[in-house]
Amino acid sequence: MSNSETEISMQGGSSGNANLIYILYLVSILVGVTGLVGVIMAYIGKGEADAVTLSHYNNQIGIFWKSLLFFVVSFFLMFILIGFITFLVALVWYIMRNIKGMQALGRGEAIANPGSWGF
Repeated sequence: MSNSETEISMQGGSSGNANLIYILYLVSILVGVTGLVGVIMAYIGKGEADAVTLSHYNNQIGIFWKSLLFFVVSFFLMFILIGFITFLVALVWYIMRNIKGMQALGRGEAIANPGSWGF
């Protein structure tokens, strides 16, 4: 694996930038605002990206909006106690999607189906 595949970059459209966004998403579990920064960076970087990196940006944008939906629904379901379970499932989904995306990016592969709701 070369350095260019694992580096972190602020340059929009680069694989290093997509890697940084995955890291920001994982950090957002503890510091929520980094997820918002990450999705903004993904929207900005889409215009300059090659096909592989574009699939990662689309995946990251989907992760953000789908996880926001999952967490909001889980919050409201907490009033009938099932929300705690749905919150944990959503958290596992969120972590898995980010880790799988980082692994694919490290291998230089595109995300096969960035619009998928599954793992």
